[in-house]
Amino acid sequence: MKVGFIGTGIMGASMARNLLKAGHEVFVYNRTREKAERLAHDGAAVCGSVAGCASGRDVVITIVGFPEDVREVYFGEGGILSSASPGTVLVDMTTTLPSLACEIAQKAKERGLSALDAPVTGGDTGAREGTLSIMAGGDKDAFARCLPLFEAMGKNIRFMGDSGCGQQTKACNQIMIAGALSGVCEAFAYARRQGLSPEAVMEAVAGGSADSAQLRAFGPRLCAGDLAPGFFMKHFIKDMRIAQREASEKGLELPMLSTVLSMYEELAADGLSELGTQALIRHYEA
Repeated sequence: MKVGFIGTGIMGASMARNLLKAGHEVFVYNRTREKAERLAHDGAAVCGSVAGCASGRDVVITIVGFPEDVREVYFGEGGILSSASPGTVLVDMTTTLPSLACEIAQKAKERGLSALDAPVTGGDTGAREGTLSIMAGGDKDAFARCLPLFEAMGKNIRFMGDSGCGQQTKACNQIMIAGALSGVCEAFAYARRQGLSPEAVMEAVAGGSADSAQLRAFGPRLCAGDLAPGFFMKHFIKDMRIAQREASEKGLELPMLSTVLSMYEELAADGLSELGTQALIRHYEA
């Protein structure tokens, strides 16, 4: 397929590479051109604009930072909705507002396009290894058309229902991560305060009831003092705020999520938002 790919950051670059490895023709655009140009060595064609990346493609994929970025690349001047050719499938893999996903889907339909909201989870490792979990909402026929692309980027691929359902499922995912990752950080802080080796504790609980994807992903990084982003703290804050807002609109309180979010917001206020999500450990070390 001819694929336009917009957003080649930590996650997007690896996802685009996996599409290239699978034999697809990939055209890339990134606001910071240097990040897109790195993919030229892998066979991607680098575009100079959103419009140039979106026009004439079978599928256009976006994975950018924040809802305002999504809105800009879809609705802005020279954006995807005004540039994509009729029949193109638009796939937003950013974690964003369910309402925005529905708005994009409606505008796409009006212009002879199809749309999916298909956020991912699995971090930089999952993006690099092609083992992401992909949760999609929107047009079911469009999902079927895009399945070969999803299979090049992920392993656990699920169609969740109408437009916005992919984003709602991702909100569930982020709520679960907030609790699991805060538990890992608390346990490591406790271990150190009690004079235990975090490495030894991690090995002792491996395979038991306390084992988790968050422990396996971030335990070794925490032991090594590695707070570099596999997933930016600022993006996790954005995701948690979306989940909190969606819950509030339904009259649902999420006390665990609210507590973890407040801890992250304090760290961000101290200038740590560019670190990885495992930097939550700093809250306990303060």
